[in-house]
Amino acid sequence: MTYLLTNCQLYTGDDYLPGHAVLIEGQTIGAVLPPSQLPAGVPQVDARGQFVCPGFVDLQVYGGGGSAFGLTPSSSALAHLRQHTLHHGTTSFLPTVPTTTPAVLAQAVAAVRQALPTMPGLLGLHLEGPFLSAAKRGVHPVAYLVEPTLVSLRAFLHQTQGAVRLLTVAPEVLGSAEQALLRTSGVVLSAGHSNATYEQGMDAFAHGFSVATHLFNGMSAFTSREPGLVGAIYDHPTVPASIVVDGRHCAYASVRISKRLLGERLFLISDATDVGGEGAYAFYRQADHFVDASGTLAGSGLTLLRAVRNCVQHVGLSLAESLRMASLYPARVLGLAHELGRVAPGYRADLCVFDATFTAQATILAGQLQWHREALEPTKPAT
Repeated sequence: MTYLLTNCQLYTGDDYLPGHAVLIEGQTIGAVLPPSQLPAGVPQVDARGQFVCPGFVDLQVYGGGGSAFGLTPSSSALAHLRQHTLHHGTTSFLPTVPTTTPAVLAQAVAAVRQALPTMPGLLGLHLEGPFLSAAKRGVHPVAYLVEPTLVSLRAFLHQTQGAVRLLTVAPEVLGSAEQALLRTSGVVLSAGHSNATYEQGMDAFAHGFSVATHLFNGMSAFTSREPGLVGAIYDHPTVPASIVVDGRHCAYASVRISKRLLGERLFLISDATDVGGEGAYAFYRQADHFVDASGTLAGSGLTLLRAVRNCVQHVGLSLAESLRMASLYPARVLGLAHELGRVAPGYRADLCVFDATFTAQATILAGQLQWHREALEPTKPAT
């Protein structure tokens, strides 16, 4: 299907183009056009002057909107999570599973493998664990942590092959041979839930670790005599780090300081979850976040669009840069910045339409337009 999304306050990932239109040709973007250059005979859909930007890319989301996929994974929970993320402008995502039992991990892997061929925007699976630091495990049960030997890693990689795209690991728990095995696995390695020293962090980033998971949370802190993993991230010239901008996982001032230091290397994740699970992973809503039975912070209630709003309203970042932190920069982490994160010819037709209150009005996934509010949906395309 070919159509024009017109009357957009367009953020392309590079420019702000008020009043422009996006030509969508099937599953890709054909052109970005000023109002004076719209081709005749192409159906038009009026965006009503709303903001339009690249669809968001969430590399860490456990659940939301009633789905607790990360806690009790299944095909139906994954489908529910897909709809929830779409409703809030996230077009590409990595459903995430914490350190868990082999049986639950197998369920998550099976659900993702089954859905990958038919679910647009599903990028694979993010596993946060099981090779984590006991000292920085957060809500991850110590009983589920696994010692990363060559034997256990080979078994793990065999079990998860074809499903896992991103793996959070504490680099200091790896020996050199284990690190080399993971480096050749084809999985993106992220340093997190780690008590690494500065030196161990820098060594990890030099030997296969290309990103860090939720800056500040679950990692050795920056102090005067030991810079820790936070210091290694700050000091490294290229490694990116995700961050949860909900005002609870870290202070907004910490986000602002980190943004000044990291620039385009800092990107947004939702780290969102929902009520569900049992035993160690029985999570409960507490205002705008989730905790376990002991009250330990277990996840956010964010969407990426809400995180963008927080960056603008509380951190003091520009809207254009905040949107890039939720789209282009995470796409880079997975090597997908040539097709995701921009509104430009040849890129995927994945877009979010939102209003001045940072509420998603519509989402376009692979060219398919879905309105979220009936009041905005036209009865038929204008021509």
